[in-house]
Amino acid sequence: MLPFEDALTRIIESAPAMTSERVELSLGIGRVLAEDLMARAPLPGFDYSAMDGYAVARGSFTGAGPWSLTVRGESRAGALASPLLADTACRIFTGAPIPEGADAVVMQEEVTRDGERASFPATPALGAHIRRRGEDLQEGSAALPKGTRLTPFQIGLAAAVDRSELLLARRPRVTILCTGEELRSPGSPPAPGTIPDSNGPSLAAMVAAAGGLPALAPRTGDTMQATEDGLRAALRGCDLLLTVGGVSVGEHDLVRAALARVGAELEFWKVQIRPGKPLAFGRQGQTLILGLPGNPASAQITFALFGMPLLRAMQGDRQPIPTRGRARLQAALRHNPGRTGFYRARLQGDLAITATNQASGSAASLAHADALLVVPPDSTGLAAGDSVELIRLTDL
Repeated sequence: MLPFEDALTRIIESAPAMTSERVELSLGIGRVLAEDLMARAPLPGFDYSAMDGYAVARGSFTGAGPWSLTVRGESRAGALASPLLADTACRIFTGAPIPEGADAVVMQEEVTRDGERASFPATPALGAHIRRRGEDLQEGSAALPKGTRLTPFQIGLAAAVDRSELLLARRPRVTILCTGEELRSPGSPPAPGTIPDSNGPSLAAMVAAAGGLPALAPRTGDTMQATEDGLRAALRGCDLLLTVGGVSVGEHDLVRAALARVGAELEFWKVQIRPGKPLAFGRQGQTLILGLPGNPASAQITFALFGMPLLRAMQGDRQPIPTRGRARLQAALRHNPGRTGFYRARLQGDLAITATNQASGSAASLAHADALLVVPPDSTGLAAGDSVELIRLTDL
């Protein structure tokens, strides 16, 4: 069995680079930049007011105050203002260009207006409430580096630097092949001994969340020929094949043997983690293969730990592996040493409450979890109040 970190490193280092494509800006959320996004012009493109108020020249404030200036003209967003006349003030609104000759803005709350006259109690500071041209970005500077996974705020920045399209990494094509005669589609008529397939829909959603394009292959039965046929069909036209179930050592665990029969080469098939020890990784030609265990919690946790970082690495994500945080344990957590443990837990502030049910088949405990608590393989457990490392599920 490979240690967790070794297995993750080998998987990440095997990630092939996806080609790039031009994508409409509005469709870029969660995608990864395939080039540095450069500012082609200064941002902002002109000096403008950060407040509603009055644009003035400090040279008008001579002698003792307060000062009374005639209000001449108006500057509003979307229009050029006339130059500021000597010893006058210009009414100005947030986002409006600073008139030529003005060097400060006084917010309207500090001004007393009487008809065409405005009274100012103090001399404004030079540049007060003015956002300067190029204050955010200078022309030719990098707005976002290559490998950035785009958030809504970064989509906004791309729009601000006047891009309608972005060069992004192609989304990896991922085929999901669930195995087992006990599986049926959710919502279909139940039959004795069958269960709804929860892994297929869940993994498809996780693939999409990691930037991939998921496709659910027809499920296979528990015969060698059916498994082999299913694998051959599923391997066509995808960048990553996910198999679910059948990678352990039971009499009906046929996936490893069937993979060998279709020409796949496995690099490893056991990892020192709990849950999810029977994890297989390999390739057939240019297609990577990740074989997940069949129990829902095991399948979904192992894909979160290995599959999602792999998909992000394939897209050139600068941070494919989620950062880890820490919390305090509400209650003691016992751990059998030998494998790295990933325990489902809810978070309340900085407190981690470990789920009572940690069974590999429990989809409910994972659905109600906020984080996976990470316990080292040599640990025998942690006491209440101890600090524990964690991976937030929202960071995957």
